[in-house]
Amino acid sequence: MKTRGTVAAAVASAGILLAGWQAGTQAGGTSIITATGTTAEGSGGASGTNGSAPHSATTKGTTSGTTAAGTFTGAAVQTRFGSVQVQITVAGGTITDVTALHLTDDDRKSIQISNRAAPVLRSEVLAAQSADVQTVSGATVTSGAYLTSLQAAIDAANL
Repeated sequence: MKTRGTVAAAVASAGILLAGWQAGTQAGGTSIITATGTTAEGSGGASGTNGSAPHSATTKGTTSGTTAAGTFTGAAVQTRFGSVQVQITVAGGTITDVTALHLTDDDRKSIQISNRAAPVLRSEVLAAQSADVQTVSGATVTSGAYLTSLQAAIDAANL
């Protein structure tokens, strides 16, 4: 099941990378990027995501060489417990803030798990300056979707 989650994340990231690459070939300045992709369907296990709804990432900021600045919104990732979407704020090529725009909220337990996992993930991401962080125990689905959306935002920021 972990392999399916990894494959789904790779497919989603590839779509975002392609959109970022295409935007990167344009002459500098401010760009607004909208990318669309799909994720593979999970088997309903605790580590996968369900659904194949379109996902999008939006960028509003500037990139000058390797120094990105602005806010970058990751793809909305659909899980069986609801959707997850993350936005990052970048200044001088550094992630200065991570905001969860939407977290799983299908039922009370999902809300409780999201409320517990989000601050942990935020602090880990700010410390690591990447999406390469551990998932929160007991919040595997939410963590995976959070990190997938985060990676899309990071890719959009060209970090």
